[in-house]
Parts: sequence; structure tokens; C-alpha cells
Amino acid sequence: MSLLSPKQIDHFNEQGYVVIEKVIDPTTVLDPVIDEYTQVLDFLANELYQSGQIVSEYSHLPFDQRFITICHETGQTHQQFFDFSLPKSGVKADTPFWAGPAVFHALTDAALLDAVESLIGSEIYSNPVQHVRIKPPEHLLPTNQFGNPILGATTWHQDQGVITPDANETDMITVWFSLEDVSIEQGPLKVVPKSHKPGLQIHCLNYTGNGPKQTVGGAQIPEKLFAAETVVPLPVKRGEVILMHKHTIHGSLPNLSDTIRWSFDLLRYNPTGQATGRQVFPGFVARSRQNPDSELRDPDQWSQLWSQARTEMAQINQQGQTDFKFDRWYPDQLGCA
Repeated sequence: MSLLSPKQIDHFNEQGYVVIEKVIDPTTVLDPVIDEYTQVLDFLANELYQSGQIVSEYSHLPFDQRFITICHETGQTHQQFFDFSLPKSGVKADTPFWAGPAVFHALTDAALLDAVESLIGSEIYSNPVQHVRIKPPEHLLPTNQFGNPILGATTWHQDQGVITPDANETDMITVWFSLEDVSIEQGPLKVVPKSHKPGLQIHCLNYTGNGPKQTVGGAQIPEKLFAAETVVPLPVKRGEVILMHKHTIHGSLPNLSDTIRWSFDLLRYNPTGQATGRQVFPGFVARSRQNPDSELRDPDQWSQLWSQARTEMAQINQQGQTDFKFDRWYPDQLGCA
């Protein structure tokens, strides 16, 4: 089934992205996710309170204010408690993650998969490069060693640039949607139209050449390599979905508001059988018109896959060792001077 119109598909192919309205049902898909994460926040608040890290569980506050208050008081964002992925290194047997049924049902939502099918066909694999991101207001966040908020604006990158080279030929689609409306002030996704056409660009580690107002840390693309001035911010409404090409250069604006920005970002899907660029993390068949029985339909099985991955990751990439390399870039990368 094709959800996208020919005009929308043309826009994706020409511009490298497309915004689709009214894809995900806010009531039946997004609200259960919010309810589920409210329970996760209950658990986190209780754990922090019992350990003396916060003076109250703040159960009287709505989710956004409660989360902001806890982050401000602890000086941490506690992202790992909510994420449905794992860190690249230093994973322990009890490293938290959340792979609940409401999240699984959002990833496998039929209308969402219809949109993806419009671009890559009916044999759809849920790529394990995926995150939920809850960004508090920047003015309330502590800073890192570079003087930037620890969960600030996302730097310029391409999604192929943050996976391993074995997936170079993978026809990967990125999906981004928010659990709540996102305004300009809250720091939405920003994209550079047509930036997908030249292919993969160099990503530089701890790059400082994008100007004093740009975040430093991680890997980012030097602005001298693309038309950064053509950037388009993409504020969205609940239920809208942004689809991006794997080579589209994008980042995010800073959250300058007084509330959180809460999104499923960097969800990726690719045709079944193609490399994911994260072979140590578990993906699954989300849709198959050819072999429906191959689809994963049990959220408990999905959660168990991540539990198994955690057990395996607890044995590798420990204490600075790199048993498995997640990224393709390295310090002193040619072209980053």
C-alpha cells in the first residue's frame, strides 16, 4: 500500500525529505506511548528519591515539568532510562533501556509502515539505529567539557555517516516524529534541501570550524562542504512524520523554550536482507507482503532481543576497548583541518 502521493515521492527524491501530515494517530498510537513513559518516569523518580539524589518524587507535576525538575536537580538527563537502544560502549548487565509494547506498536504502526513502503517497498526491516529523545530547555541543562549543553542542538550529520560501512549500499529511510507539537522555539529538526545528491560527506570529530555558536563534540559535517544557508527548520504537529534520505544533511535547533521537546528520531527502516550498520544490535521484520509469518508481532520478543543484546554488549567495548567499532570516522580525519 502506498500512503505517499506521486508528488510527495517526487519531493522526497528531489529535496531529500518530505513531511507527511496525519500519518500517526495521536490517540491510539502516541497517547499510549506517553502513558508508558509516564510509568518509566515514575520508576526513575522513585529510584532517584530512594538513593537521595532528589528531595521529592515530584509526582504532582505533569510529565514535562517533572522531567525538567529532575534533570535540573540531578544535573543529568537520564536519557538511557527512556531509550529503546543501548550505548555503544560501557554497557552493564543492568544498563537501563525501555522497549515497551506501546513503543513497539508505534514502530510497527500500519500507517507509518505504509509511508515507508511507498519509498523502499513492502519488505521492511526495522533497523536498530533508533532513539527516543527528550530534550529539556537548554538554559536548564549542565554543560559538557566543551561548554555546550549536554543534550543541546544536534550537529550537522547524515544518517549514513553514523553507521558502519557495511551498510553503504543499504536503502535506508529515516523517520522522525514527535509525541507532542514541536515549535521553532523547542528546537525542531532542520534539514538542508538537496544535500543528499552529492552522497556521503566527511564527518569530523570535535570539529570547531562551524563557528562559535555551533555545538562541539561528536562527529559533524563542516559547513564549508554544503549550502548551510539553505537550511529549512521543520516544526511539526502530532501525527506528522518526516521522512529523510540517508544522505540528507540535518541537525536540530536548540530548545530555547521552557518545556521539553519529545521525539522519536532517527528511526530507520531498510529493505529486509540489507545490512543495518549495527550488526550487534537487533532489528526485526516489521512488514512482509511476501512472507507475513516472518513479521515480528510480539512486543515481548522485541524487548527480549534488546535484553540479549545488553548481555552481549556487557562483554565488549569496555574500559576504552573497541571490540566492535560503531562508527567510521577517526581523529585527524583527512579534510577536517
